[in-house]
Amino acid sequence: MTEQQVIRCVQQWVETVVVDLNLCPFAKRELVKDRVRFAVCDAATEEALLSALQNELELLDNDSAIETTLLIHPQVLLEFFSYNQFLDYADQLLLAMKLDGIYQIASFHPDYQFQGTTADDAQNYSNRSPFPMLHLLREASLEKVIADYADVEGIPARNIALMDDMGRERLHSLLQACLKREKL
Repeated sequence: MTEQQVIRCVQQWVETVVVDLNLCPFAKRELVKDRVRFAVCDAATEEALLSALQNELELLDNDSAIETTLLIHPQVLLEFFSYNQFLDYADQLLLAMKLDGIYQIASFHPDYQFQGTTADDAQNYSNRSPFPMLHLLREASLEKVIADYADVEGIPARNIALMDDMGRERLHSLLQACLKREKL
């Protein structure tokens, strides 16, 4: 897939899964305002991805027009266990750059699995994406929208119930539809 195809695939996932299913009640506003950066990283190693992550954090820190970035890395950390371990390095980078508390990194992966679940549990689909990616969020913006939202604590339970109600097969089909559209 080309970079543009990867971006369109992820945009479709954000629109049809994250926004349409209301998994993140804060996502639609930024998507509509075109304040979400979709960045494809061609890194083939963890070191190159860490460097790309640093560059994206610097860009985000210097460009207030970008609210949030999805750093998509389709060629590295394809196995979830390795991806999950890499998140420690990403957090260490935030500390080293003195950006801890300013930004946070949310995680999405095609094989995402929450602790205490099995790989086939439908609830894992709330964080399953077409490609591995790191979601860079501004802490101050997050705190602001959370303060204005009536039931933040209820979001995870609502998402779990929705995922369980929809079922693994339907959720898998939604995710695969994002990939198939771009392969045509």
